[in-house]
Amino acid sequence: MATYHSSSVPADTQSAEKFNERGNEYFSKRQYDLAMAEYKKAIETFPSYAKAHSNLGYTHFEMGQYDFAIAEFTKAIGSDPLYAKAYNNRGLVYFTRGEYDRAISDYNKAIEIAPDLAKPYDNRGTIYMLTGDTEKACSDFVRACELGECSTYEMLKEDGLCNLEYLAMADIH
Repeated sequence: MATYHSSSVPADTQSAEKFNERGNEYFSKRQYDLAMAEYKKAIETFPSYAKAHSNLGYTHFEMGQYDFAIAEFTKAIGSDPLYAKAYNNRGLVYFTRGEYDRAISDYNKAIEIAPDLAKPYDNRGTIYMLTGDTEKACSDFVRACELGECSTYEMLKEDGLCNLEYLAMADIH
């Protein structure tokens, strides 16, 4: 699988990775305050650690702290401009806030960096569907499904939307 960010952590910052991993464990248990504390320790140890900034941002997002989430995703991107997941996640915040143009811009950037990452297609397709551009939406949902993220496409297909055969004939995707 391709890497979409700088995953190599200098040897002197291995403790930052351990703090980040501990943060992930707390996050998976929905213990967001504890997760945030661990991510912050990782960042204190290695200030330009994009993954920890992104994880802290996602924790803020889950807690409804959107301004803080955007700030952390932006720091992650500043530390690693090729970290596609940070663009995708910042796009989620913009989407949640109804800032569709900014969300699409971030999804586009994530797709540009990592064209085989499914989530940005699925997320962008959701905006296209909500704004009435069914053809673009279905094209994105089909692409996301080709990359392994089929839940939205399958749901819409059951509802009679996003017929793959129709899209193939229309040469949309």
